[in-house]
Amino acid sequence: MKVILLGTAAGGGFPQWNCACSQCTSDSPPRTQDSVAFSADGRTWHLLNASPDIRAQILATPALRAGPGPRETPLRTVLLTDAELDHALGLLMLREATALTVHAPAAALHALTDRFPARSIVGEYHDWTWRPATETTLDGLHITSFPVSDKQPKYARASTQPGPWVVAYRIHDPATGGTLVYAPCLRTWPSGFDGFTDGADLVLLDGTFYSATEFTTATESANPAAQQAMGHVPITTTLTTRPGTARWAYTHLNNTNPVVDPASPEHAAVLRAGAELPPDGTEFTL
Repeated sequence: MKVILLGTAAGGGFPQWNCACSQCTSDSPPRTQDSVAFSADGRTWHLLNASPDIRAQILATPALRAGPGPRETPLRTVLLTDAELDHALGLLMLREATALTVHAPAAALHALTDRFPARSIVGEYHDWTWRPATETTLDGLHITSFPVSDKQPKYARASTQPGPWVVAYRIHDPATGGTLVYAPCLRTWPSGFDGFTDGADLVLLDGTFYSATEFTTATESANPAAQQAMGHVPITTTLTTRPGTARWAYTHLNNTNPVVDPASPEHAAVLRAGAELPPDGTEFTL
């Protein structure tokens, strides 16, 4: 199985266009919004989340570019972890695709129909397939999902749809034995998640914040609960509690996170603990 990290930043990317903090005005390497491509054979590809940056990400990734026919594309499937705009807006950028299958939690599919009508907008162009995130097989790859949170997007906060609203994905390649776990949005470390990651070769984990007070400090917010409401467990918690011997890498990094600076002590601490902070474009073979 081939895995490409198309983007590794949280919503807004890094640097953010509306932020003049010391990090966003530094020379730290830029990161686009989080999305991953994976493939069993290097020819047919599937996406984990479709960020607003998906067009630029596809054009920057030769394996995902159109061809060999004038309107052919290797993309077949999008697996959404949730209905957050930074994970789903890319669907509108992909609207020219004649055939795509979108998997997402049932609550997220409802939000993308009722609250943010992505399904009806795309439907004006092509008739895609929309399915709840359940156990499935893509090109021989075995896909399972795991509920991790009931956090609703801001635009769907009044929804009464039952959760889960957010899931993680486990992708196993029987041909090679390789296994990827993708969990960019963890409000907590949920019960049973240890077992879900057990035996994985690579775990892409929520790295939005480094510490529990980072966002309020960086933004000079008077509301200490603001970061908690965003629903991301900090690296300082997961770095010391992650089980097993899998290869762990943090993704979905917020612009306030000091690890985006390769020269920061926080970046060094993550590497020293045995985890990774791969940049956009990093490729893995599992």
